[in-house]
Amino acid sequence: MDSTFGIIFSAVFISNIILAQFLGLCSFLGVSKNFKNAFGMSAAVSFVMLLATILCYGVYHGLLVPYHLEYLQTLVFILAIAALVQLVEMFMKKSMPALHKAMGVYLPLITTNCAILGIALINVTKNYSLIDSIANSIGTSLGYTMAILLFSCIRERLDEDQMPPCMRVLPIALITASFMSIALMGMSGIH
Repeated sequence: MDSTFGIIFSAVFISNIILAQFLGLCSFLGVSKNFKNAFGMSAAVSFVMLLATILCYGVYHGLLVPYHLEYLQTLVFILAIAALVQLVEMFMKKSMPALHKAMGVYLPLITTNCAILGIALINVTKNYSLIDSIANSIGTSLGYTMAILLFSCIRERLDEDQMPPCMRVLPIALITASFMSIALMGMSGIH
């Protein structure tokens, strides 16, 4: 699937960043206890992922490749993402204080979300153009959002009081996530 639609479809369903590549699990498990928090986190991750994709593409092709410093990509991408998140946080705090307050800890947590770094590295590894990188970022954001929102809906409906104490909270969350991952594996045969 080399088309833009194919890249987006693949990123959402076939190589989902959470359920197939297992990146971004910390926020997936930690913030998905209710729908509102999951939605806030997915919106923040999607926004930063798109900006980080554009920034990392520019840094890689404008700075690292011309000076043959490709081996520094991981370090430079981490620094670029951290700086981007800080700039976005400062901008939101100054211009949109209500939204900044509503986002709470979600925005700073994105700095350490491995899905953001993962998508930048995947785009470089697959040698995507800027348009393809943006499409992959959008598809990955949609896949992340789909997974975390579905997971939060399931977790809200689980009545953990009816479970044995050893299964409450994290064990049942991991079992649920594994079932979601297995269900998505059926899409892996589509190319």
